[in-house]
Amino acid sequence: MIPIVDVTAQYLTLQHELDAAMRQVLAGGQFILGPNVTAFENEVASYLDVPYAVGLNSGTDALVLALRALDIGPGDEVITTPFSFAATSEAIASNGARAVFADIDPATFNLDPAAVAAAVTPKTQAIIVVHLFGQPARMEEIGAIASRHGLAVVEDCAQAFGATAGPQFVGTIGDIGCFSFFPSKNLGAYGDGGMITTRSEAIARRVRALRAHGAARKYYHDELGMNSRLDELQAALLRIKLPHVQRWNEMRAAVAKRYREGLKGRGDIALPVETPGTRHVYHQFTVRVPERDHVRERLLESFVQTMVYYPLPLHLQPVHRELGYSAGDFPEAEAAARGVLSLPMFPELSAGDQDTVIDRLRELVPAAVA
Repeated sequence: MIPIVDVTAQYLTLQHELDAAMRQVLAGGQFILGPNVTAFENEVASYLDVPYAVGLNSGTDALVLALRALDIGPGDEVITTPFSFAATSEAIASNGARAVFADIDPATFNLDPAAVAAAVTPKTQAIIVVHLFGQPARMEEIGAIASRHGLAVVEDCAQAFGATAGPQFVGTIGDIGCFSFFPSKNLGAYGDGGMITTRSEAIARRVRALRAHGAARKYYHDELGMNSRLDELQAALLRIKLPHVQRWNEMRAAVAKRYREGLKGRGDIALPVETPGTRHVYHQFTVRVPERDHVRERLLESFVQTMVYYPLPLHLQPVHRELGYSAGDFPEAEAAARGVLSLPMFPELSAGDQDTVIDRLRELVPAAVA
């Protein structure tokens, strides 16, 4: 089976260093907010060229606490995409605010700035931009909308560590960047982990308190917070991985290039786009194909694993029924959900396995008619 992702391959390349780091933490006996968490925060901040980085328990918590730090709550609206993982809208609802969806650009799967502009109301307080599949969203246009209306911008960078829009890394352009270190991410831990980045000292200070039950000083609680501390062991392992992430992203780009060259001109296969002025880091290589479910089943019969991210847009999820959206409200997001298919993608994917995926997909989707 050619897997959609193989996290053990990366472990084996760094096994000696990772095992040594793990043993050092275990022998040291400090497991919560220790020196590795502090060092990792500083190293990520340096890598991304942003003043502040705060380690958290997960990417979901990063989104929740980002909105908390911006004082977003009941009565407020937050604009975001309906084509994302549930954590994006879950974070909005968890803070008591209302998610207002805006349709996507069909080429990039990211928020369409024109749709965002049309969704702004007097209750809007923020925009959550998702850099889906590793492709940066159109930050300049969305930032202009936010500036015009006095809105905060939160970047959901769960799938985009190392991606750039213009000269800046994603996560450093808006007010707050939110990262996930889920094991399958471009920079993945061996469990859950997350982080926020910001240029605001006040936001960083507040998130540090919120992650520790609202206590800026231990046992002195200024507000209700939560337990969302990046684990010391995970921080130690992530520190080993961080210096390799750029090379791994370049390897992902090479896999994408091979896919692109092998699949171009094949019927109705729509390939990922690379927006000029951005660097796509290919957390996923996601295509659109006709009869997607049939193609997926046939690929599995050929021992090629694929995934559908995401089969049901957020506005149609039962959990958001009270928002009042219906099928047809966001046609581009709904069309994407019907047609997208993510192919195997990880840095260590061999050329031979890539060629197998290409060959099987070429067999299933006919050549374009001249």
